[in-house]
Amino acid sequence: MVNGTQSAQTCYSPSSLTAAKIGKTFACCLFLVVSLAGNTLIAVIIYKTKTMRTTTNYFILNMAISDVLLPILVFPSSLLEMNEGFWFFSGEQGQAFCRVKFFIQYVSSLVSIVNLVLIAVDRFEAVVFPFRRPLIGSKLRPFFILTTWVALIVLSSPIFFGYKSVEYTGRLNCELMWKRRFFADNYLHSMPFVLMAIAFALITTLYSIILFKLKSQKTPGERSANAVKQRKEMREKNVLRMAVAIMTGFILCWGPSNIIALFFVFVWDDTTRLSCEIATYWSITLFMAYANCAVNPCICFAFSGKYRQALKSLIRCH
Repeated sequence: MVNGTQSAQTCYSPSSLTAAKIGKTFACCLFLVVSLAGNTLIAVIIYKTKTMRTTTNYFILNMAISDVLLPILVFPSSLLEMNEGFWFFSGEQGQAFCRVKFFIQYVSSLVSIVNLVLIAVDRFEAVVFPFRRPLIGSKLRPFFILTTWVALIVLSSPIFFGYKSVEYTGRLNCELMWKRRFFADNYLHSMPFVLMAIAFALITTLYSIILFKLKSQKTPGERSANAVKQRKEMREKNVLRMAVAIMTGFILCWGPSNIIALFFVFVWDDTTRLSCEIATYWSITLFMAYANCAVNPCICFAFSGKYRQALKSLIRCH
């Protein structure tokens, strides 16, 4: 991961840098508050409302758990770095925190990608094969969730050992220290992009089949004789809209940073001498990626009447 802050120091006047710091600090604090509150509410709603304990909602809960790790472990240190502060810890504690920070950030994004695929598979089965026993049933849900975390932690383990806290001019910086750049660049920077591309292709295919199935079930203007079936179809469409919105939000937030990471690897040889425009764009893409942990709960409440109703019930109880 490239630190665009140092490059930006030589690009702007002191007043511009001060304004940028204020804006970044406000945005980071906003993401922190919204993410903590929103993802916690998602978890509480699913825990207390039995009707919300569906397979799709469990995968959304899994995403909420991964999203809440960012504001807890990443945002506080990012706020300190933006304001030229220091790490929370020094020595061995500082090294551990440095590694955990980027490791969690890396795993969190990968967990979200895999959960988007699992949500698409669940929606595909529910709409295309409504009478078939689901592949991801109540008994296998914990297995899929646990397997996702274990597999991605193993795949991401090299990043835990690759980062190191280094002191420059009285400041501690967390940087990738591998000498074998081929492995570090091609594996660590490329894997999220490749996984996202594969997931996007698979998800697009599944959702396209789902939309075709929903449109072929009823012709325009035709009224269903079965009111129960009609309500079920409407619920499926609402859940599908929410799932598509979550996928779209993730791609818009994480896509730019993954693309520019590939440019750092395969196009720009000297990342310490980046232009001001590239340094600014890199900083913006990082904040877009951070925003995703706050965007997801907002999408759930905006697109799902059940989440809004459960939130109202939760507020009334207190």
